Amino acid sequence: MRVSKQELIELIETKLHKAGLSREHAEGVADVLVFADSRGIHSHGAIRVEYYCERIAKGGINVNPYFYLERTGPSTAVFHGDNGTGHVASKLAMDEAINMARESGIAMVGVKRISHSGALAYFVQQAAKEGMIGISVCQADPMAVPYGGAEPYYGTNPIAFAAPGEDGEMITFDMATTVKPWGKILQARANGDSIPETWAVDEQGNPTTDPFEVSGLLPIAGPKGFGLAMMVDILSGVLMGLPFGNRVSPLYGDLSLGRDLGQTHIVINPAFFTAVDEFKGNITQKMQDINEIKPAPGFEQVSYPGLGSKLRAAESERVGIEIADDIYRYLVSDVIHSNRYENLDAFAK
Repeated sequence: MRVSKQELIELIETKLHKAGLSREHAEGVADVLVFADSRGIHSHGAIRVEYYCERIAKGGINVNPYFYLERTGPSTAVFHGDNGTGHVASKLAMDEAINMARESGIAMVGVKRISHSGALAYFVQQAAKEGMIGISVCQADPMAVPYGGAEPYYGTNPIAFAAPGEDGEMITFDMATTVKPWGKILQARANGDSIPETWAVDEQGNPTTDPFEVSGLLPIAGPKGFGLAMMVDILSGVLMGLPFGNRVSPLYGDLSLGRDLGQTHIVINPAFFTAVDEFKGNITQKMQDINEIKPAPGFEQVSYPGLGSKLRAAESERVGIEIADDIYRYLVSDVIHSNRYENLDAFAK
């Protein structure tokens, strides 16, 4: 079913506030989740709300975190998240990185000890809206089978990038280092869909099309995806002095505990390297060049990264955001959570 963007924000905000978040933090989380849903990234949208509510209610997300920025150098800092909502902490940390990059040309801010933060594209677009390049990486709990391995070690460990073009346009990508993020499996479960056998394996390590049998996600391009996951884990975990690899705290498990996750934002100010107008013009030209490439058989157009999400967001503004019926029924109900996520394994089994 379809709901308006404003209605969905209000429903999510209300549910999270009833679970225990302040209105300010509930609104911040809702904004990031609806950003994802409006772009068709439902794996990082409203489908997550009940899980967040259960973790909030059981104490695993700090509803009164002490957020603070620790400057560690002219262009470096650590934002301490105190296991508060990752969405809010990551947004505030990116704001700090943008301000630092205005002065120093480049900034790197580690976000330390946070909960799940949602779609990274949201944060890198903060930088692009300010005329800067944004890069963000974030560790996740072990779900990905390494190349040549038979059990998970790294998480989906996403990477996001955005750069500004002219007139508010931007080029963006946000990718998991697995073929698909875990949220896509959750989405398939919620919709009653099967999955391609290239996404994941069962507990024996065999390819599976059943989202309920998933016991390991596959890295993109085999060893290359596994190498990228390693890089993300070092930048957002080891570098921050946080648990890493298969020591990263589980998504489910004991929901009374904070997750202590790490994330890293890098912001680059083009003005320190080239003429800003020329830079933006060239980004726009690049977007146009890509769109004008002759498409291969079976494709209508070659699209620059982020175009599909932009078009889906515009459609959502016109006709509303598509969400699963059961998610909507939960959001409008009086239920805060159904006590169904605690002590599950990484794959909610």
